[in-house]
Amino acid sequence: MSKNKLAKFAEMETYPHVFQPAIEGEFPLRGRWHESFFSNDRPIVLELGCGRGEYTVGLARMFPDKNFVGVDIKGARMHTGATESLREGLTNVAFLRTRIEFIERYFAADEVAEVWLTFSDPQMKKATKRLTSTYFLQRYRRFLADGGLVHVKTDSNFLYTYTRLMAGHNRLPVLNDTANLYAEAGDDPILGIRTYYESQWIARGIAIKYISFRLPHDGALEEPDAEIELDDYRSYNRHKRSSLATSK
Repeated sequence: MSKNKLAKFAEMETYPHVFQPAIEGEFPLRGRWHESFFSNDRPIVLELGCGRGEYTVGLARMFPDKNFVGVDIKGARMHTGATESLREGLTNVAFLRTRIEFIERYFAADEVAEVWLTFSDPQMKKATKRLTSTYFLQRYRRFLADGGLVHVKTDSNFLYTYTRLMAGHNRLPVLNDTANLYAEAGDDPILGIRTYYESQWIARGIAIKYISFRLPHDGALEEPDAEIELDDYRSYNRHKRSSLATSK
């Protein structure tokens, strides 16, 4: 690990709004985020795979009446948003360094109102790694309020199509759905927040997709029986089609 990364990790250890917990043991804020950290009862919104935290910080500026937690395992990237929010004195922002596979260990039932998935890896090789698969949606149900919102913003046609199929197959109520966000969505300031990676995709002429849906607590979740063409620019020279079947 480079000295620069070590310095960032060490600096974030001093930040009051950054949590880098060990996997073992009970996380003290689980079920207590409102009372013990944010000191209010406003809705909590997660950005899972927050990277540099552009969306977490941007939404926190835009919505002071909500609380935002950026989650990622890569602390060196997270350092950017964590430092920016601290300097601005944003009191409705926190960052949590952990793997998303363990996310339900840090939030209790009904503690979260919304989840944002911004430019997640489409994980074309294995369905269980996709952040909108049954594997992850079941985890979100454990802490999302009943009918809580899931937002997906992506450059990947594969992940966008997969998520649409998931929502349709499981009859999840879809609120927004566009295959070309900036051509169709107008001037919505929320959707206009651009991440570092998003700017790269736009510069390459790749359309940005967006879909949001509600996730009720009731009903079994199933993977759709379908196939989707791989993203050519992200397929790592793999030309075959990819099955949507989820590994058990």
